[in-house]
Amino acid sequence: MDRSQNQSELRDLAALFLKLGATAFGGPAAHIAMMEDEVVHRRGWMTHQEFLDLVGATNLIPGPNSTELAIHIGWRRARWRGLIIAGVCFIIPAVCIVLLLAWAYVRYGSLPEVDAALYGIKPVILAIIAQALWRLGRTALKTIPLALVGVATTALMLAGVNELLLLGLAGLLMLSLHALRSRHDSGRVRVCALPWLVGGSPWFATAAAGAAGMPAAFSLWKLGLFFVKVGSVLYGSGYVLLAFLRADLVERWGWLTESQLLDAIIAGQVTPGPVFTTATFVGYLLGGFPGAMVATGGIFLPAFVFVALSSPFIPRLRRSKLAGAFLDGLNVASLGLMLAVSLQLSRAAVVDWPTAALALLAGFALFRFRLNSTWLIAAGAVLGLLVSQWR
Repeated sequence: MDRSQNQSELRDLAALFLKLGATAFGGPAAHIAMMEDEVVHRRGWMTHQEFLDLVGATNLIPGPNSTELAIHIGWRRARWRGLIIAGVCFIIPAVCIVLLLAWAYVRYGSLPEVDAALYGIKPVILAIIAQALWRLGRTALKTIPLALVGVATTALMLAGVNELLLLGLAGLLMLSLHALRSRHDSGRVRVCALPWLVGGSPWFATAAAGAAGMPAAFSLWKLGLFFVKVGSVLYGSGYVLLAFLRADLVERWGWLTESQLLDAIIAGQVTPGPVFTTATFVGYLLGGFPGAMVATGGIFLPAFVFVALSSPFIPRLRRSKLAGAFLDGLNVASLGLMLAVSLQLSRAAVVDWPTAALALLAGFALFRFRLNSTWLIAAGAVLGLLVSQWR
C-alpha cells in the first residue's frame, strides 16, 4: 500500500469515527448498529460475517464494547495507526461534550436540560437497532440451532441472566455441537486465546489494587489507577459502572456524594458516544481539567491494550472449524443481547403516540430509502424539541 492510500484511509477513519462519536446516541447496541451501517453497508470495508466476528470478540473482553469495536475496525483498516485513530476519534467528541456538561454542572449546580431532544432521539434509535439486527441476523442465523440459541439468549437476558455467562454458554454449545458432528480438529487454533485475555484482566486489577484498597486523600495518580482498574475488569452496562464507582468513590473514599455520582452517570448516558465518558465527568468534578483527562485516559486505555492483543487472533479463529463454531455461537448470542437491550429500551422510548409514530416513520425511512442514520437522529432531536414545545 502506498503512502497516499494509507493517509487517505486514516483520514476516512478519522472522519467516520468523529462523526459517530458526535451523533451515536443510545448506548452500545445503537453504536454497533450505526457502525454496521457505515462500514459494511455504505463503505464496504468488510463483510457482515467479518463485522459479526468483531462484535463477538468485543464481548469476550472487558471494557466499553462499542469503543472496542471502533478500535477493532481501525486495526482491520489501517493496523496500528488505524487502531489509535479510530478509537481516539470515537471518544473525543463525547469527552468534549461531557466536559462542557461538567463545567456547566460545577458552575450552575445542575445539568442542562436534554430530555426534549432525547424524547425524539430514542424512538429513532430503536429503528436503527432493528435495521442492524435484520441485516446481521441474515448472516448470523445460518442454521436452526443458531436461531434457537439466539432466541434463548434474548429470553434469558430479559430474565436477568448475566450476559457474559450467556455469551460463553452459547459459544461452547455451538462448539460442542460441531465437535459431535465432526471429530476433525486439524484446524486447531488457540481457541482459548481470547478467554486468556479476559483472564489477564485481574493483572490490571492487581496493579491498581493499591489505589482501590485503602482510604486515602485525593490524588490524580490514585484517580488514574482507579479508572485503569475499572476499565480492565468491567463487563456489562452503565449500571455495573455505577456499582463500581459507588463502592469506592462514594462509600470508601467519600470523594463524591450520591447525587453527584448519579448526575455523572446521567451525563454519560444522555450524551453521544461511549457511556464510559462518565469518567470524564467524575474526573472534572474531582480535579478539574487535569482530573478529567486522567480519568478518561485511565478508563479507556485498557480497551486499546485488549484489542491490540486480541485482533490478530480473530481471522485465525475464523479459519479454524472448531473456533469458527464457537464464534458463530458467540455472534448469535451477541445479537440476542442486542435484541434484549432494544426491547428494554422500547419501554422507555415509545411512551405515547408521537414517539410510536416517529419509531415507525424512522423504520420505514431506513428500510425503504436506506437513509443515513445520522440524519435521522438529528431529525428526531429536532422533532423532539418541537413536540415538547407544542405540548
